[in-house]
Amino acid sequence: MDLVEIASNAKPPVVKIVDFKKFRYLEEKKEKEARKHTKQAELKEVRFSPFIGEHDLQTALERVKKFLSVGDLVKISIVFMGRQMAHTEFGPKLLERILRELSDIAVTEREAKFEGRRFVTIIKPVRTHSKQPETGNNKPAT
Repeated sequence: MDLVEIASNAKPPVVKIVDFKKFRYLEEKKEKEARKHTKQAELKEVRFSPFIGEHDLQTALERVKKFLSVGDLVKISIVFMGRQMAHTEFGPKLLERILRELSDIAVTEREAKFEGRRFVTIIKPVRTHSKQPETGNNKPAT
């Protein structure tokens, strides 16, 4: 049996008499369980054409919204093919429209730039809810 300090910041410090190996094993088990429940944000890609039709655009935006609601990052690629490269000015216009429609649920993580024949940006979901400690006082202010 060992004397283990549980809360060093408390006054007086809190200690326990426990088997240290078992204590360490249980702490590692708690940490492993906590890591298991965390989710890494995945990067999903949605491709657009610079001359996309209205319905196709809305369908792709719904897919982007679904990815963002789960908490994933979304890479928006506007792909130029063939002679479309002569009109690259339509890429930023389309991207601006996409970002305007998603402005309430997404923010830009990486600025838009051309990568070969693609105009690419990465967006991430907006954290709308902030964890605030509850005071336990549910009475309205008078």
